[in-house]
Amino acid sequence: MEYKTIIYEKKERIGTITLNRPKSMNALNGDVLRELSDVLDIIGADDEVKVVIITGGNEKFFAAGADITELEALQTPADAHVFVTKAQAAINKIEDLEKPVIAAISGYALGGGCEISMACDLRIAAENAVFGQPEITLGVIPGGGGTQRLPRIVGVTRAKELLYTAATVDANEAYRIGLVNKVVPVASLMEEARKMASKIAQQPGVALRITKLVINGGMNLDMKSALAYEARGFEFLFSTEDQKEGTKAFVEKRKPVFTDK
Repeated sequence: MEYKTIIYEKKERIGTITLNRPKSMNALNGDVLRELSDVLDIIGADDEVKVVIITGGNEKFFAAGADITELEALQTPADAHVFVTKAQAAINKIEDLEKPVIAAISGYALGGGCEISMACDLRIAAENAVFGQPEITLGVIPGGGGTQRLPRIVGVTRAKELLYTAATVDANEAYRIGLVNKVVPVASLMEEARKMASKIAQQPGVALRITKLVINGGMNLDMKSALAYEARGFEFLFSTEDQKEGTKAFVEKRKPVFTDK
């Protein structure tokens, strides 16, 4: 399928989504959200894809936030409800996708761009990356998960500081506070993202899906319930061919051949 605001490519079990509105610094509008939602559905149903990378396709920006012209057109709470519901639905699909998602971030990741990156499982930042949630300067709050995912990632106190002041953080500070997993040179960003994606893609597919489900689901449970949830995932994997192959290969001191079954 051909898209107007994103580019989707699939190669060696890795799906790459590139945000593609360069004239607007990849500002998120209704078209981007619709197409992002659509391609995530396609990826979710495609067994050939094991890992996903989301990137901005430009050294200067990942995504600079919501399209302000669309925000300006929202005149009532009802209008805002329609907009924010669509935004959350699209971004939530990243988090809910049963496959690991890596954000490869260069340049500005502000507002909705930062929110998209936080919905990903892993974040690799180029040295020039800048993160922030500046919505308060417009008299609003983040609506794509910023007030909820940011505290869970960097801690409540640090998140409040960033949200209250609209301050931005550079790549090194983002790494220090745990917002990103790794900082790399701008020129090697996609190479590093693909390297990480390739390493993940070598793992057994069912175990990957169960790992993501158990982590995400367990985050919202008390410890006792989360441990029980983990145990069910552990038990389920003993019904898979890959569990048998992985154990047998270890005993036989050879490299396992996984079939994602």
